[in-house]
Amino acid sequence: MSGRQQGHAAIVVVTVLAQLLLTLAAVCGLYIAWMQWWTGVNAAHDQYETRQSVPWAHSTLDSGSTDGTVRIASPQPADSEVPVQPQSAQTGELMGMVYIPRFGQQWNRNLVQGVELAQLNTAGLGHYPITQMPGAVGNVAIAGHRNGYGQPLGDIDQLREGDAIIVRTQDYWYVYRYTNYKIVTPDDTSAIVPNPEDPTAAPTKRMITLTTCEPKYSTPTHRWIAYGEFEYWAKTADGVPKELASDNAHGVTQFDMRDFDGMPTWLVKIGSLATVFLWLVVAYIVLFVLGALIFRWPRWKRRTASDARRASDRTVTRAPAGFYGWIVRLQPGPAVVQWILVLILALIAVVALFEWGFPWAASHIDFLRAMSGYTVGN
Repeated sequence: MSGRQQGHAAIVVVTVLAQLLLTLAAVCGLYIAWMQWWTGVNAAHDQYETRQSVPWAHSTLDSGSTDGTVRIASPQPADSEVPVQPQSAQTGELMGMVYIPRFGQQWNRNLVQGVELAQLNTAGLGHYPITQMPGAVGNVAIAGHRNGYGQPLGDIDQLREGDAIIVRTQDYWYVYRYTNYKIVTPDDTSAIVPNPEDPTAAPTKRMITLTTCEPKYSTPTHRWIAYGEFEYWAKTADGVPKELASDNAHGVTQFDMRDFDGMPTWLVKIGSLATVFLWLVVAYIVLFVLGALIFRWPRWKRRTASDARRASDRTVTRAPAGFYGWIVRLQPGPAVVQWILVLILALIAVVALFEWGFPWAASHIDFLRAMSGYTVGN
């Protein structure tokens, strides 16, 4: 092998290695996007579907008017007879929704019974079954992810004393006020006892507790615990709590019903990417066949020397070296057609990773499973 040939071979090897490293970096970046963003889309989809299946959860609140305004529900004093709802719930059952204006005017999440990953990864927030129900004397303890899966409690450290934590059930609003927080180890269960202020004494207050992981972006070694105390309750039939209502530019009191941080409804409704994957595959096959027929792809019809020259003239840009270039050159037609086909192939790969590849990796590779808390069937 001549020196020129050896130099060319070395360039090819270096190019291929560089492309492999770039591909690995891209896959890692896509995994982070899947974990931080797409699991949240999936969780929002599941919460949306749950609300659609429960009449009271997706019906528009009765505003009592015809011009789009809403009524402010009359607060019932804390010393009145506070209704408790629901009285009981099955694992995974929708109990209500939680609203925390500090996290955003449209911020709200479903609240279901149970705090296993099967509930927290998809349902929004989970209620500890051993704790009290909304409105009851004692402690309503709720858990949620701080990172990934829509990170419902991702901003728990932003809570300030007096912030509203609102639970809506079928018929009632329960308004609590944030008081303080503490950070504990995972084996400390004092946060979910009936009286977290004094675990040895019977409860005398109506309290709410939010629990999530700490730290936020690395292996959780502790738990962040946020506490709140009951202020008042109201009937959903009477309107909305004043903490959730706002006045628009025309002075009209409104309640923004948009769900999941204003995430577009079409995105929330997608759910599975299997259909998107299928359409992309069909689009690629159709364009590939048309390109092969129109531009006389070499594997379909032998080109003459003049054909090759004309094809070369049609090529706007030269394909890159390495296996990326090999993939581009496999596509029929001029450069613009080749790059469109390669772009579709890249989209097919990304969709396949999001729909099947990353969920498999997160549930079968130990360090990814420990990091993501992913469970099969999400």
